[in-house]
Amino acid sequence: MNKKVLLIAGGGTLGTYTAKELLRLGCSVDIVCPEEKVSDDQNLKFYREYATLDFLKRLLAKNRYDGIVDFLIYASVEKYKPFHKLLSENTDHLIFLSSYRVYADEQHPITEEAPLLVDVIKDDPEFLKTENYALPKAKCEKYLREESGTNNWTIVRPVISYSDRRLDVVTISGHEILDAAVQGKTVILPQAARNLTAGLDWAGNTGRLIADLLFKKEALGQAYTVSSAPNLTWGEVADIYTRLIGVKFRWTDTQEYVDTGHGGYILTYDRLYDRAVDNSKILKVTGLKKQDFASIEDGIKIELNKIGFKFRKEIQ
Repeated sequence: MNKKVLLIAGGGTLGTYTAKELLRLGCSVDIVCPEEKVSDDQNLKFYREYATLDFLKRLLAKNRYDGIVDFLIYASVEKYKPFHKLLSENTDHLIFLSSYRVYADEQHPITEEAPLLVDVIKDDPEFLKTENYALPKAKCEKYLREESGTNNWTIVRPVISYSDRRLDVVTISGHEILDAAVQGKTVILPQAARNLTAGLDWAGNTGRLIADLLFKKEALGQAYTVSSAPNLTWGEVADIYTRLIGVKFRWTDTQEYVDTGHGGYILTYDRLYDRAVDNSKILKVTGLKKQDFASIEDGIKIELNKIGFKFRKEIQ
């Protein structure tokens, strides 16, 4: 496409896979991240910096980007506002990273018009006061639509995107299930989540979808749930891990699970919701089809291979 794209806080898994797809599409990509990264592509450049407002002002004074993907997490809408003003003034297309966790448990399958938590949960003042992820993202979305005075943005709401860094089953993440497999330990999971659809996808699918939204005029001013919509249950996901690496799970009552330290708002207001996704809106604008994506199992195999984790012998 011969476009220049900036990925802010793009050194993680989603940024890496988004950059990979953008490079495949013919873009040049600059990534701002605090991690030490080395480029093996002449069209990929890293800035080892924290993405502060001052640094971005200096960078954008020197470079013009056709597109910007903002992976930063903002603690509040007030902290986001000056970033949005700067970024939206210095690009044609700005992608803002929200989350599928903004959705309430009101519509199945979820479409982009589904009710949001911030509009539905009214009887939990502690949650509304202290929750620091889904609610700020929803408030930033509201700012974009109602107050920003701009329309060159697109909101993306990715589902959980697993990778070699994080392998998720309900609220279990990181390498906990890999460690359990190696040590022969049993992982406890809540029975209440077993038959619920997991809001889960391989990060490679997520990055591809985000990259393919860029520079689509019909995507401006729109929000998209970012998922290839595998729509497996948490029980089916757990079965894949058992088959691949031999890890054992025990399904128990929610209180016992919470007592292990895996509760909190992320369980109550997300993992215990059914997260089946209707992804027809994003497929239509990107032109991608179901066969363009890796399955949950194939994605897990890719990530396990990256870290050198051996599959069970009988499935190699």
